[in-house]
Amino acid sequence: MLLALALAIALAAPTEAQRKKKKGMEEEPTQVLEVLPEPPPFLTAETARVGFLVTPLSSKGLLSQQTRDALRFLLRNNRGAQIAKIRAWVAGTGDLRRVPALVAEEFTAKKQPLPVVSVIQVGELPAEGAQVLLEALTVERRAVNSFGLAFFSGQQALKEERTENPLEPVLPLASQSLENLAAAAAGVGLRSGDLLRVTCLVSSLADHAAVSAKMAQMFPAAALALVQLQRGPLRPVAECEGVGRLPQAPRNEVELLNPAGLPSSPNYSQVALVRSPKILFTDPQLCFGPTESDVKLAFERLKRDLEAAQSGFDRVFFTSYYPLNNAIMDQIRARRFDYLDRARPPASTMILFEGLPSLDAQFGVEVYAAARE
Repeated sequence: MLLALALAIALAAPTEAQRKKKKGMEEEPTQVLEVLPEPPPFLTAETARVGFLVTPLSSKGLLSQQTRDALRFLLRNNRGAQIAKIRAWVAGTGDLRRVPALVAEEFTAKKQPLPVVSVIQVGELPAEGAQVLLEALTVERRAVNSFGLAFFSGQQALKEERTENPLEPVLPLASQSLENLAAAAAGVGLRSGDLLRVTCLVSSLADHAAVSAKMAQMFPAAALALVQLQRGPLRPVAECEGVGRLPQAPRNEVELLNPAGLPSSPNYSQVALVRSPKILFTDPQLCFGPTESDVKLAFERLKRDLEAAQSGFDRVFFTSYYPLNNAIMDQIRARRFDYLDRARPPASTMILFEGLPSLDAQFGVEVYAAARE
């Protein structure tokens, strides 16, 4: 009996190895995951040092892998320049909110300063399986734009008559838009080789190879991006915008112009010539409702960002709007000059897109402005 009791006690008692293991487990520190910084809402860059990069398309993996690959391409091919702004065109159904988080991961890992990040959902990209295309604004190591930059509004070419196929090929419309962009450039003294970035927003990629070839032929030195705006567009359309290097300095820090031969509107200027020492650029402020007060709130938040950056709406020279429906586009038109200067309307692009990072968002608005010294 006594022998059986002693044996039971011995079996129940922890061995020395078990005691050490338990002690080690208790003393192991709790792992704390690093909290990554968020991309900044705005940055400034020296106008003379601004450059542009566009990533190649890939069908390898899903959104996260493609985004990582694209970011690594930028960091490998930036020639020592700082990546200061990224505009991500995302197709498919992946979570758009992952893109800024992936930017933070990759740039933090490389000990690089975080860029401003814009994420816009589009209908399709011109490669099967491709889910992301990145446009990057860089700050080069030396001056490359001695006389400043020209920012060109989106040149919209729209098929007015009814069509049974809104996804029909758009080469004629894209060609018209590109010709108008070239005319705007020529109207302020730029040659086709002076364009640094050209982005074409189209209703269909049915003939994307022909459209891409036309873009490369007309603007051989530019970083080129082509995206389909929506999965189910309402009608055929093309709108191409661009940025070019000025061959001579304008008289003022910012000049807003409408070259002869192009449509003239009281709501926007065709071209912004910029020689201010620095330019400011923001991420998109989102509007989360369809009402006038919702629209004004988005502009108020943008106003606070501009003031925090020592700038203001009076110094804005380019606006990019990303509306998701015609009703909210009408609200933007009705409210924007409560903030912008109607006497000096900035250059602009505004056309319907597929989506934004928040499911509740109605539109986004980001701006370029002359930064104060």
